[in-house]
Amino acid sequence: MSTVVFVHAHPDDEGTSTAGTMVRLVREGHRVVVVYATNGDFGAAPDDLEPGETLVQRRRREAVASAEVTGTHRVVWLGYADSGMSGWEQNTGERAFSRADPEVAARALADVLDEESADVVVGYDWHGGYGHPDHVMVHRVTRRATELSAARARHLEVTLNRDQMRALFQAAKDHGMEGFDPDAPGDDGLPIGTPQSELHWAVDVRADIATKRAALACHGSQTDVQQILSMPEDVFAMAFGIEHYIEPGRPEGMLERWWLH
Repeated sequence: MSTVVFVHAHPDDEGTSTAGTMVRLVREGHRVVVVYATNGDFGAAPDDLEPGETLVQRRRREAVASAEVTGTHRVVWLGYADSGMSGWEQNTGERAFSRADPEVAARALADVLDEESADVVVGYDWHGGYGHPDHVMVHRVTRRATELSAARARHLEVTLNRDQMRALFQAAKDHGMEGFDPDAPGDDGLPIGTPQSELHWAVDVRADIATKRAALACHGSQTDVQQILSMPEDVFAMAFGIEHYIEPGRPEGMLERWWLH
């Protein structure tokens, strides 16, 4: 049995990016831990908050519900505030994750890796997929935590396959539909994701796509999640049925297979 720790910036990030991998790991008997850097403070506030209920409380409950769907064994909160998108006033907040001392945050994450005797830790690519300040910080903190941790966990980075996204966008245009252009500037002004030539693993999670969708649906307070869930099931499977990873230090070439071996 292996222990795999997934590091995400906000509650719901696991739903679109790694939930399929998490489900498979649990099904195969491995231990799965998810670490959230922030509480998602600046997500969309739903209209149905109960009297006295805060957005943070709702999003934490949604994250726990998602973990129950995927079978995740432990949920950990680093306790930082959501920084918001680039240029937002929230970027300057005292507890904003993007302003955190990387050494302090990495030490907190390394402690989790050591507590769990982690075999694998999964963070984000160098610009967090689309340049969100908190996602970029997850990349920095996860890399440093692997150096500080005594566990010496194998390190992977989840990302988006820009070439696959480009093909899906073109197919949508060919059918007179709107799509998401990965070459449009992300939050950092750069294209979305990573070229396929720089990827190492493509994991087919379509066997678990219904469970992945159910995990994402737990985060229903968020309008972007609602938009994704409005996709027909077959379109959702095309968009989110393959999860892509970079493994720093690994030779070039993307393998279309399971990375845990």
